[in-house]
Amino acid sequence: MKQVYKQSNRMPKVIDLFAGAGGLSLGAARAGFDIAAAVEIDEYALETHGKNFPRTRHLDCDVSKLTGESLLDAAGLKSGELDGLIGGPPCQGFSFMGKRNIEDDRNDLFFHFFRLVSEISPAFFLAENVPGILSPKYDPIREKAFALVRDKYRLLEPIEVKANEYGAPTTRTRIFFIGFDPKRINELSADMFRPRSGIEAVPVMPALEGLPVEIDPNWLSEASGWRKTGSMAESAFSRSIADRIPDGIGDPLSIDRYMSANEVSGCMGTKHSAEIIARYDALAYGEQDKISKAVRLHPARFCPTLRAGTGRDKGSYQAVRPIHHIAPRVITPREAARLQGFPDWFVLHRTKWHSFRQIGNSVSPIVSEYLMSIILNNNLTNVKKLP
Repeated sequence: MKQVYKQSNRMPKVIDLFAGAGGLSLGAARAGFDIAAAVEIDEYALETHGKNFPRTRHLDCDVSKLTGESLLDAAGLKSGELDGLIGGPPCQGFSFMGKRNIEDDRNDLFFHFFRLVSEISPAFFLAENVPGILSPKYDPIREKAFALVRDKYRLLEPIEVKANEYGAPTTRTRIFFIGFDPKRINELSADMFRPRSGIEAVPVMPALEGLPVEIDPNWLSEASGWRKTGSMAESAFSRSIADRIPDGIGDPLSIDRYMSANEVSGCMGTKHSAEIIARYDALAYGEQDKISKAVRLHPARFCPTLRAGTGRDKGSYQAVRPIHHIAPRVITPREAARLQGFPDWFVLHRTKWHSFRQIGNSVSPIVSEYLMSIILNNNLTNVKKLP
């Protein structure tokens, strides 16, 4: 059976396109990959990614304007040195929650992801998107993109991933497109990426354990959002939240603050009127507030999909945030990060609004680590992995 990379001890390198805050990147890093470069046009997401991935080369540019040669050059790589191209092309044009406009310019970025695959020729690729992309109306868009890589790559059937089945506290469901070069990668199948038996379910209550419940609505600044956190019961999820920090990943000052003082960022409050507090307090678990449409989290169930809201180009609308299962308030950015599977040492954006947007747009690191580990463990050797 073929083995790749056995000729060297280097860490396999990936480039993350449309990197956002770094959900895919973190999962890849925890699986054993080196994040050689990240491309993100949103300056605020790039700021968050830069803090958490200080050794990664960051590109603030439009993916549609990149050539494969310029991308490799910016990443400091030569032809043949890139092992994987990963990324989540913007999904708003495909989402069931949006207008599903087939003419949405952002739909073209799905094509450009595969164009860069064809120009760079990595050993494998992984692209993430919303389930709506599989709608028949988007068949031409998908086929146009896949046609660029079919001759060289074996493209697996689309893999539907429900994050809670992989150990994350959210029901977020996404589609992953994975392909590999059969001349360089051992055989992969869609079944390999299904959730294994025995994965521990993590509902809301244990997911938020240790985070402060009483949040002052006046904690609105980055500085005031730093708060002490308590302990969590021992579990695979708590280990993922509390430690397992890859070498060179994370903001050193934030990690030191977390490790030495048990402090986490993002515990920012939201000011509610007395009327809203009373309404939220009267809601049963899982019940939706008729006015705000916010749902009160159920402590024994999973968090529904967290939404990102819109950017400035689409009116800067905030997404509806779930209501805490104990306190009559919407969740904090740090609670959203926990529910998405981000570790406590991962520093969030300094503003509440951008933190929520970035978390809502992200892939759960728990999911991305699982998928990337399948590729690495089945095909790569001599790679240092986290315990």
